[in-house]
Amino acid sequence: MVDTANKFSLWAIEIFVASVEEGSISAAAKRLNSSNSTVSQQLTNLETALGSELLDRSTRPMKLKPTGQLFLHRARAILSEVMQAKSELAQFDHSQMVRLRLGVIDDFDADVTPTLMKALAKRMKNCQFLLQSGQSYALADELHSRTLDMVISADLERAADWMEVHPLITEPFVVAAPKGAIDPNGNVRQQLFDFPFIRHSSRAVMGQQIETHLTRQRIRLPNQFEFNNYHAILSMVADRTGWTITTPMGFLRARRFADDIELLPLPFEPMSRSISLNARKDAMVKMPQQVATAVRPIIQEQVIAPMLIQEPWLRDSFHLLD
Repeated sequence: MVDTANKFSLWAIEIFVASVEEGSISAAAKRLNSSNSTVSQQLTNLETALGSELLDRSTRPMKLKPTGQLFLHRARAILSEVMQAKSELAQFDHSQMVRLRLGVIDDFDADVTPTLMKALAKRMKNCQFLLQSGQSYALADELHSRTLDMVISADLERAADWMEVHPLITEPFVVAAPKGAIDPNGNVRQQLFDFPFIRHSSRAVMGQQIETHLTRQRIRLPNQFEFNNYHAILSMVADRTGWTITTPMGFLRARRFADDIELLPLPFEPMSRSISLNARKDAMVKMPQQVATAVRPIIQEQVIAPMLIQEPWLRDSFHLLD
């Protein structure tokens, strides 16, 4: 008979790390698409095999015991090595990669994402693609928790030291105003301030960036309207309710309102944002760089080029990054 008392699986290690990072068995089970009973049993099996209790499950959130703290460092290193090994094998033949979990900022939903997925599918024919669209903070959190392998998102304040970053595109923030409402030869700033300002949600990265910039400029605008999606904001601009600050890609997401909206430079200190492809450092070898290389020409063709035809004054500030 084979003695299994001192053996444990990679799955048990992944469950342990997820339980520590999520703080509860139920949250870990949800993250790993498993059941509470499976997670609990795997943790018990792991502790039995190691001969030591790792977690205090009586607290909320669960707390690491000293032995658990020691093992956590090793467990994360094991998972990182396994991911790197899988990626190294995939470098020899992408068709052998069985799963890629990719998160993409929702600004790319209509144009870039479908074309990128089609291109990757041709290169990795036997791969299962798990695509998640969302806002940058949420995608970054899922990359950190290892539920996504790489993400395309707006850059946060600064990259964490565990991330590798591949810049893709930079774009300016611009004014979106009702067409014909603003005389560009007059005092643009004062004309805008005579209209209500329509805010992006303060829970979104873009909303926080805009509010921080306005504060630095010592600009205080009444908080009458605040929305969490481009369509609602730009529909109100098109309806001549007010004006907003957005980006060219934000404008493209609600392009059906284009006939009733005009874009103008900010009438105060300019600001911009960058979008990058991010992955866990050294976890996927050359794969993140290769995906970044694949997505740049798609962005140029489907996003930048059409926008510059419509708004040529953006040429110096709306472009790819190497």
